[in-house]
Formats: sequence, C-alpha cells, structure tokens
Amino acid sequence: MTQQQPGAATGASALGLIRPFVRQYSSRLIGGLGALLAVDLLQLGIPRLVKRAVDFLAHGTASQIALAQSAFSIFLLAVGIAGCRFVWRYLILGFSRLVERDLRDDFFRHLLTLDRPFFQKKPVGAIMALATNDLGAVQLAGGMGLVACADAAIMGIAAMACMAYISPRLTLIAVIPMPLLALLTRVLSARLHRRFLKVQEQFSHLTEFARSTITSIRLLKAYTQEGSQAESFNRLGRQYQQDNIRLARVHGTLFPISGLVGNISLLLTIFFGGRLVIGGAITVGDFVAFISYLYMLTWPMMAVGWVANLFQRGLTSLGRLDEVMKANPTLADPAQPLAFPVGQTEISLRNLHFRYDGQEQPALAEVSCVIRGGEIVGLVGRSGSGKSTLCHLLARQYPVEDGVIFLNGVDINRLSLAAVRERVAYVPQDVLLFSDTVAANIGFGNPEASQEQIEAAARICRIHEEILGFSEGYQTRIGERGVKLSGGQRQRIALARAILLDRPMLIIDDSLSAVDLETEQEIISGLATFLPGRTCLIVSHRIAPLRDTVRIMVLEEGRLLAQGNHAELLATSPFYRTMYHQQQMHRHREEEL
Repeated sequence: MTQQQPGAATGASALGLIRPFVRQYSSRLIGGLGALLAVDLLQLGIPRLVKRAVDFLAHGTASQIALAQSAFSIFLLAVGIAGCRFVWRYLILGFSRLVERDLRDDFFRHLLTLDRPFFQKKPVGAIMALATNDLGAVQLAGGMGLVACADAAIMGIAAMACMAYISPRLTLIAVIPMPLLALLTRVLSARLHRRFLKVQEQFSHLTEFARSTITSIRLLKAYTQEGSQAESFNRLGRQYQQDNIRLARVHGTLFPISGLVGNISLLLTIFFGGRLVIGGAITVGDFVAFISYLYMLTWPMMAVGWVANLFQRGLTSLGRLDEVMKANPTLADPAQPLAFPVGQTEISLRNLHFRYDGQEQPALAEVSCVIRGGEIVGLVGRSGSGKSTLCHLLARQYPVEDGVIFLNGVDINRLSLAAVRERVAYVPQDVLLFSDTVAANIGFGNPEASQEQIEAAARICRIHEEILGFSEGYQTRIGERGVKLSGGQRQRIALARAILLDRPMLIIDDSLSAVDLETEQEIISGLATFLPGRTCLIVSHRIAPLRDTVRIMVLEEGRLLAQGNHAELLATSPFYRTMYHQQQMHRHREEEL
C-alpha cells in the first residue's frame, strides 16, 4: 500500500472540508453567480450595439438620433453591469470570507480536541502557518478563483456562441490555438501543486523558527547567539525565497503564454476576418463585433493560468489543513462512560506499564501502589525516573491500557475524560502563564472567582506580599509567558491558579523547584489548610520539604523502588538514604558559602 505524501491530500477528501459551508451559504453563492452571469450577458450586448452603429455609418444611414439611442443603450448596459458587478463581489467575496471564518473556527476547535502526542509531533509554527497562510490561499481560491473560473467559463461559452452566430468558419479559425493552452495548463498544474506545497512547508519552518527564537530571546542573549540565530533565519528566508521563485517560474509561464494564445487568435481573426469583409461574407459591423467578442474570449484564455494557479494553491492548502483535521486524539471517551464514583478520590495503580512512542525503554514499568483519598503523598527520584510521566497519566494526557489505573475502584478508561480532568488540578513542571494581569492568570480556571478568593490562593502559595509590591498589584500585566517575573514567582502563581480551582485531586509536578527550600516548606505546610479531604501528589527533586507528608514514593528508572514515610525510608531504603544525605551535604555547603 503506497504511503501518501504528507500534506498532499486532494480531491474529494480535501474538498469535503468546505462542502458543508457551500451548502450553508448556497443562497449567497447562487445569488453571486447569478449576478456574475448577468454581468457577462449584459457585456455581450455592447458589441451588438456597436455593430449596429458601425453598420449605420458604413452604409451612410446613420443619424444623430440613432447614434444617440445606441449611446444611451450602451450607457444603460454599463450601469447594469456596474450594479451587478457590485452584487457579485459582495456575495461571492463575502462567501469566501465566511468560508474562511468558519473553516478557521472548525480548525481551531479541532485543535482543542487533540492531545499532547499530536503537539509533540506538529510544531506550533507549522500550525500557525496553516491558520494564516494556508487558510488565506483557500479563501483566495474560493473568492477570486471561483469568480474568475465562473466568469471565464460563462464569458468564454457566450462569446464563442456570439462569434459563431456571426461566422462559424471564422470562429473555428480563431480557436485553433486554444488546445495548446489547455495542454500546457494540464502539464504545469502538477508542477504548481508540488512547488506550492514546498513553499507552504518552508513557510511553516520559517514561522516555527521565528516563534522559537522570540520565546527564547533571553537565552539567546545570555549565550550571545544573536548573530548565529539571525544567520539561520536568513538561510531559511533565502530558501523560502528560492522556493517562491521556482513557483513563480511556473506561474510566469502560464500567464504570458495565455496572452500569446489570445494574440495569435486575434492575428488570425484580423487576417481571415478581413478577407471575409472584403469578400462581403460579413459586414464591417460584424467584423468589429467579432473582434470585440474575441477580446472577451481573450480574458478567459488568459485567466486559465491564473485560475489554475489559484485553485492549485487552494487545493494544496486545503490538503494540508485536511491532514490536521483528520488527526484524531489518542485519548477518547468510552462508548458508555460510567459516572464518577463519589467520595474522596483514591488512586490505585496496578502493574502500570507505559512507553512513549518511538522509545524502546519504558518510562514506567510495573508500578503498583495506592494513594488513599485525602492523603498527601510525595514523589521523588532522579531526573528521567518517570515522575512527570506518572503525573501526565493521572492528568489524562496520554492513553493507558485497561486495568492499570483506578479511581475509587473504577478503571480510569471507563470514565469520561472530562469527568477525570474536572477533578484534577494539575501544576505542570513547565509553568505556562499568559500575557495578562496577575489576577487573570490566577483566576484562569475559575473566571467567577472573587478578588478575596484570588488573594487567599496567593497567600497559601506565599506570593501575596510580592504581588502587592508590583507596580499595579494584582492588575499588573506580567508579559508573554510571565517574562516580567522570576522563576519562583511564576511557579507560585501557577500553583495559586490550581488551588483556586478547588478540585478533589491536586498534582504538583516539581512546580516549586525555582523557590528556595524554606519557601517550599512553607508552601507545602500552608497547603495543609487547603488540602483536608483532597488527594494530593507532590513531586519534588528535594526530599526535605516532603518529610511531613503521609508517604513518600521513590521512583528509579520507571520502577517504584520504595515507599513509606521519611523515617521508614531512611531506615529501609539505601537509595533514598543516599539521596537525602547528598542533598543535606549540598545544602550545608551552600549555607557555609
């Protein structure tokens, strides 16, 4: 079975994305195409009026009244054309904007359904390129591309019919070069598709590089890598430019050859049509009208290249969007989810085994334990021992096998994702704050929270006094990703946000690593006033703050090495004891310095 090239989905599959919108806005589309048809039909009347006036002049039967009537008729047609042209622009271009809006909304809503594994594979810059550049290409194809295609088809058929009415033989002569244009368009369309796909992919790389550079600007400056980063961006920009030039070569071939074909048709018409006028087969007025219709036919011939370019761009971008829209979350709700069991949340792990995609070694192996409802449990271990992985699984960010994680005795896979996540307040290791006020960041998960509730959560996290010291207190804007704050301040604000959710399960994934030991101990002690009745898992790379927890679990290489309270582990676990003494020695050395 052949593997489809990424981003190259075409045909019915990709067009299926916009089919519902075509049905939804069909009345607008039909009205716009009707107005476009009216414009083309009205334009066909002008050469007939010109023919009539020219024949009057050629035969010497012209009068001022007859010429004035012809001029006034042309004026009325021009007014009708202008009015109908406004209508089709308003309806069809408006249709393309509505499709763009709704497709962007669907795209964004679908992104929100996807989970962590998808975003680990798809860079943010590539997604941003889809939501901007590719959607713009779809809009252009559905707007001006659709107009040009319909206009060219209607005008081409109508103009040829009028030309054939004047002289079928001259019409056949005039269209002789057209098969060459059709053949060229067919050959170059495939190249347009491939080269535009390359351009869009390169734009995704450029966008992702710019995003990562901006978000890492402080690190770049600290390592004095501005020049190197600028050069890398320049290389990507040059590649993007070269890809666009290669695309322009194909487009640049279509458009001038379309014009050349039109001009060859005009040359044949003048030569053979002039002979027909001399021979009396057609009148001078017929000849002038025929040339006018040929000019109308020249636009459809020239539009072939442009329309092919727009449609190939739009179809390519639609295929790239379709690739994301077809992506399914790795986590899904059961067909018949059970009601979440009542009571304090007890977590039971039974031979939990988990491996990330593409990795041979398991991140967790045969982990079994019980965290009883209302317990505060610590989790320690070296970097890479599986602590964050366990937090991710409990927060339902990755799928697990049936029968390995239970909440109050119910398999977690039998519960809906929302039911589990609504009961978990999760503070991840990589803290994320928004470019908003301190109060908005703390109240993110609970927009209805009062100022008093926000401040109470901040007090528990020992950040309230520091917030009052900011320029505008809780209304201070903290910048993108909390750039104006220290690492410890960002972590405590994120913890306050989780506390304000007031959920029965709290998971703190090493989210106090940037605060000093004393402050971390104060925060964990302060949580005691908030945590009664709630199940809490606290991950920390420092053992000392966890000494007063009910139980401490020790992970090593994905396995549960030991568990018990601090005193029990010191007595029974050499690994734990070594970790603790090493940290104590390190702390004493820092105090001496």
